[in-house]
Amino acid sequence: MNKPGPVKYWIALVIRMALFAVALLWSAGTWRWWEAWVMVVIWTLFGVVMTNYLSRHDPDLLAERMKFVPISKEQKVWDKVIMLLFVVAGIGLYVIPGFDVVRYEWNEPFPFWFRITGMLIHLPCFVLLGWVMRENTYLSQVVKIDSERSHQVITSGPYALVRHPMYTTMIILLFAFPVALGSRSAIYLSVFLTVLLIIRTYFEDRTLHTELDGYTDYARQTPYRLMPGVW
Repeated sequence: MNKPGPVKYWIALVIRMALFAVALLWSAGTWRWWEAWVMVVIWTLFGVVMTNYLSRHDPDLLAERMKFVPISKEQKVWDKVIMLLFVVAGIGLYVIPGFDVVRYEWNEPFPFWFRITGMLIHLPCFVLLGWVMRENTYLSQVVKIDSERSHQVITSGPYALVRHPMYTTMIILLFAFPVALGSRSAIYLSVFLTVLLIIRTYFEDRTLHTELDGYTDYARQTPYRLMPGVW
């Protein structure tokens, strides 16, 4: 099967970022929301950097990460259910802040310094996400063993610290994002999405123990799934 060329990658990125901006600003009912624009800009810059890097160094991973719908025929049924819930709640995480902070003013926004902190937290998280993608070429959006690419256990980089470093970073971002936008109401969705990620981590880890050669030995060497010393 032919993989999409670099142009298709860039078109996919433009579409993703445009939908992201529309979701934020439509719910706000105005273009004049500087926090939302900051989020759009920094996420777009991260997308540009990673698309450029992966298109040169790991096009297979880029093709996997650019899929719009995180569904695959090899995917476990439980993962399809979790990802459906995650996508729906994730859309809510983009839409709720605009209603909460700007259009209807449900709650008083987080203080200015708190919003700035939420924005700054994105930067080390982006570095960590880039590191994870550089180390793990099998970083699929769905839980599966990529037999077509001879799936192997990754033990280097952040995988020497925890077994699922991308999920660790995503959980931090799930809270940093609504905080950066000032939305208190969206934090409830962050909690729900975090619970889904923890559940997915448990089942994915169990699947890897069962189906991926060498993973059990790796788990003995790296005992923590998401947070060193905790779990």
